[in-house]
Amino acid sequence: MAEPQFTVIIPCYNEREAVVQTIAELHRSLSASGDYELVVVDDGSTDGSGEVLREMAGRSDRFRLLEHDTNRGYGASLKSGIRAARANLLAITDADGTYPNERLPELLRMGREADMVVGARTGNGVHYPFLRRIPKFFLKHYCSFLVGRTIPDINSGLRVFHRDDVQRFLPILPDGFSFTTTITLAMMTNGHEVRFVPIDYKPRVGRSKIRPIRDTLNFLQLIVRTATYFAPLRVFLPVAVVLGLGFTASFAYDVFVKQNLTDKTVLLLLFTLQTGMFALLADMIDKRGSG
Repeated sequence: MAEPQFTVIIPCYNEREAVVQTIAELHRSLSASGDYELVVVDDGSTDGSGEVLREMAGRSDRFRLLEHDTNRGYGASLKSGIRAARANLLAITDADGTYPNERLPELLRMGREADMVVGARTGNGVHYPFLRRIPKFFLKHYCSFLVGRTIPDINSGLRVFHRDDVQRFLPILPDGFSFTTTITLAMMTNGHEVRFVPIDYKPRVGRSKIRPIRDTLNFLQLIVRTATYFAPLRVFLPVAVVLGLGFTASFAYDVFVKQNLTDKTVLLLLFTLQTGMFALLADMIDKRGSG
């Protein structure tokens, strides 16, 4: 078969209530955008989604279904879709009806010029649970510090990118919900052009698979791991600065109050020097590997 102009990947896990409408909406939105294919990855659904999807796949030559025997995770589904896609220009969206898929043609046009285009959920019609806004606020600002640029939405699931750019990162990308967070950091810390386009975000159909506390902790762990891999100086240098301030305060107290150098001050000095040297060494290794 001829290579399509782009592939849209839709991970699906127990989304029987919404996936049919989502796919129909995608076909309507993309009908005038050129030759395309939809790759839906059923991630071990147990609610009958698989049966519905198999029936739909038999009715359209633009629809392909991949099936996981067991639930492997959101990121694992996207990896399967990326490996199976026949086009180099890829788009991802969710099966739960939350993203404005009518905006995909616009993002795809921009994706032909940029390395990645992200639909940032910062529009006027964003419906987002309050409990998820709190951790997202801190994670977004921490990630912005790591990459040295404001990130409006760190983990949006509506985005366009090129398979050639993303394939090199697949071994380090997680199998869970942190996939989108990690690929954003990986692309931005490696100098790729990432554009953010404001979009709306609708209430989902069905029950969310996100576990706020556990998934937020996993997000933070993976963010630090990815940043250590790609931008170690921004991870360790702030720690060295804090230790250095602690040493300065302890040294001043020893000199002017105790008039004796304590073990605590010496240890703080050693920790400061070791952390600073480790940060510089990690940054040097990263730059050498990039070159």
